[in-house]
Amino acid sequence: MRAVLMAGGAGTRLRPLTCDLPKPMVTILNRPIVEHILHLLERHGIGEVIATLHYLPDVVRDRFGDGSEYGVKMHYAVEEEQPLGTAGCVKNVAEFLPETFVVISGDSVTDIDLSAAIRFHQRKGSMATIVLKRTGDPTAFGVVIVDEEQRICRFLEKPTTSEVFSDTVNTGIYILEPQVLNFLAPNVPSDFSLDLFPRLLAQGVPMYGYIAEGYWCDVGSLDAYRQAQYDAMRGRVDLRICYPLLRAGIWVGEGTRIDPSARLEPPVLIGERCEIGPRVRISAGSIIGDRVVIGAGADLQHPILGHGVIIGEEAQLWACTLSRNVRVHRRAHIMEGVAIGTGSIIGEEARVHPDVRVWPGKRIDAGATLNRNLIWGATATRNLFGHRGVSGLANIEITPEFAVKLGAAWGATLLPGSSVTISRDQRNICRMVSRALIAGLMSVGTSIQNLEATAIPIARYILPSLNAAGGCHIRIDPDLSDRIVIEFFDHNGINLSKAQEKKIEAAFFKEDYRRARLEDIGDISYPARVLDYYNSGFARNLNVEAIRNSSIRKVAIDYVYAVSGAVLPRILGKFSTDVVVLNASLNEVALSQAERYGMLRQLADVVQALRANFGMQVFANGERSIPIDETGFAITGELLLAVLTELALTAQPGGTVVVPVSASGALEHIAQSHSGRILRVKANPTALMQACQGGGNVVMGGSAETGFIFPQLHPGFDAMFGIAKIIEWLTVQERSLSQVRLSLPPIYHRSCQVRCPWSLKGALMRHLVEVYGRDRLELLDGVKIFHALEDWVLVLPDASEPLVRVFANVGAGKGAETWVEQNLNEMRSRIEAFCQVQSPLDEETPEVQESRFA
Repeated sequence: MRAVLMAGGAGTRLRPLTCDLPKPMVTILNRPIVEHILHLLERHGIGEVIATLHYLPDVVRDRFGDGSEYGVKMHYAVEEEQPLGTAGCVKNVAEFLPETFVVISGDSVTDIDLSAAIRFHQRKGSMATIVLKRTGDPTAFGVVIVDEEQRICRFLEKPTTSEVFSDTVNTGIYILEPQVLNFLAPNVPSDFSLDLFPRLLAQGVPMYGYIAEGYWCDVGSLDAYRQAQYDAMRGRVDLRICYPLLRAGIWVGEGTRIDPSARLEPPVLIGERCEIGPRVRISAGSIIGDRVVIGAGADLQHPILGHGVIIGEEAQLWACTLSRNVRVHRRAHIMEGVAIGTGSIIGEEARVHPDVRVWPGKRIDAGATLNRNLIWGATATRNLFGHRGVSGLANIEITPEFAVKLGAAWGATLLPGSSVTISRDQRNICRMVSRALIAGLMSVGTSIQNLEATAIPIARYILPSLNAAGGCHIRIDPDLSDRIVIEFFDHNGINLSKAQEKKIEAAFFKEDYRRARLEDIGDISYPARVLDYYNSGFARNLNVEAIRNSSIRKVAIDYVYAVSGAVLPRILGKFSTDVVVLNASLNEVALSQAERYGMLRQLADVVQALRANFGMQVFANGERSIPIDETGFAITGELLLAVLTELALTAQPGGTVVVPVSASGALEHIAQSHSGRILRVKANPTALMQACQGGGNVVMGGSAETGFIFPQLHPGFDAMFGIAKIIEWLTVQERSLSQVRLSLPPIYHRSCQVRCPWSLKGALMRHLVEVYGRDRLELLDGVKIFHALEDWVLVLPDASEPLVRVFANVGAGKGAETWVEQNLNEMRSRIEAFCQVQSPLDEETPEVQESRFA
């Protein structure tokens, strides 16, 4: 049998280790990953290997030659120009694959039983078998779901947290019949997960998933690289160690000399012809390459050292990785997570702070302190983007330095010479961050149209008219007053897609920016008459005559000291409605959620005292609002969504309202009474915006949590336009807010949050799919379990926090409140029990936050 070994990867996330090596040639236990894979293939009777190469192909060819030294026969296929992708490069060698063959990635460390996988493939009569593995964090891999016969029925490449429906992931090992390559065009870039496998699935070609035991690690980051090394040292993966065992847990190569006073704590691996000086301490987990010299008194706390490294006297190395021929001088200190490229020199008593990356051939002067990447690099971290943009603690996580880097990363994903809009709220912290972001953008040649302190709806509305490539808004998080949120828009004012966010993340983590020449540095302009332009569009999309002649004469609006208070009074002043303004002055201090709720109670008192038709608290920089009806009742949560749906569909019967998948089932009853339709989408702002712009007679979209979209004006959430629209609807329909509220069908909908570690989210989703059966499930976003047409429980992993959100809904009927309470508690208990069983050492009690009935 033959195997195709995909060994062309550049390994950008492993830089600086891969600046001068292909990713499959980085070493594990002092031997390239490719060598370990060849041993695995040979052990399972695969004697002929075709290696597909692209990045630095000669490094692989020169090392392995004809393969005879490793018990296999090697062939090489080099992609000279553009990469053909994982499937395209295999299609390119189809003529050498006349029978069943194995495809294996060259950048994974594994001891999976390939013989068992091949037998499974043959027993099932499969045309394509994907070797699968269960993992704690499936978001970095292709997730696959199989039925009871192990037949593949669904997969998703690198899902977001809320899209995870299993913890069973694609290992990049496939057993294929040659006929499947007929589904691919020659010399056309294509991918197994994105192109070939979806085609096979659509055509009904037999595809199976073999869930493997054994060890598998995708060496896709420095953290994963280090973990694979440590796992191999501790025997968690069956790899060949090429050095003799000196004593239990200590392997030492030939010709190595170790001073008797040196202390070695097993497990330790030391290569050939090394010199270990007096009083050296080498702790457990240390891996030392060939021809390494370690000076007297050096302290090595499980570092990974490449071949030819020299360590000076009394140097300290803590859990760092050094490439070949690095020189570390006396008393230098290299801290955990550091990666240093080939041939770099660390001066005497220099300090390199945690997680810094140093590119090959760099020099750090004696006594210097390095706390940032030298030239280029990446850091291992969780996703940069969360549920809504980039967020973090103000001036702690979101700092000027961070913002400069983020701006440069965003600009690097745009075409040279592009311009973008920047807007913010009125606070100094947001002004500071916006200026740093602007500096980063300008440094890569992106020009700025600075809208300064502006409400988000205005920033979204104006963006298409400015011919900008995108926009960005910086503000204090409306729900967490110590955090900043940075949101990015595309050229239409819609939040960026996940694919666009991942491009920015890649540029950010790799610091792979272009630096503009002096004459190409971006400039800054300040667009004029922005508010007038928004005001015109605002009026064009309202029944202005109805509002001017409205019986609604008095409205109280609380602006909670935000920038919308400087904008909205000027807009509403053109109509005849008497607007009572509260808290319209700009305030530097960010209000907490509790303070805002206290102001809401004050607003309710004002509405009743003035006998206003209704009140409205506008917050989130103009995106969200909470109405108070004329009786002083605050309309929130699912009730708010139901009220606005009723008003919108009464105004436009037959229309469509876009809502998140978690919204109350009462909305379908409201829509049915107006011959309308409810369109449910993923529970994130981007999905809501995109669906509202997708046609289909959409009249409104959103939720109380995100705000509401009126697509006739612009694609974003707009509480300011919502106030005018409510006045219009109530006027034309001759109703009050309380009358609308009391006319609605009953809403039985409840939610809670349950803590769930990041590493267990995928396993939890798979557990729910297996327990409840696919016939009862909807996997649009999270796992929704139907007990009846209107009775369901939704489990939705949170994209930003280690928790899942649980929603329960039931249609009207006897015992409805009891049903929703009981099923919510049952699912909460199931999740808590699952997390406790999977993490028996975790003593933290799951924290549950409940929302009340609408």
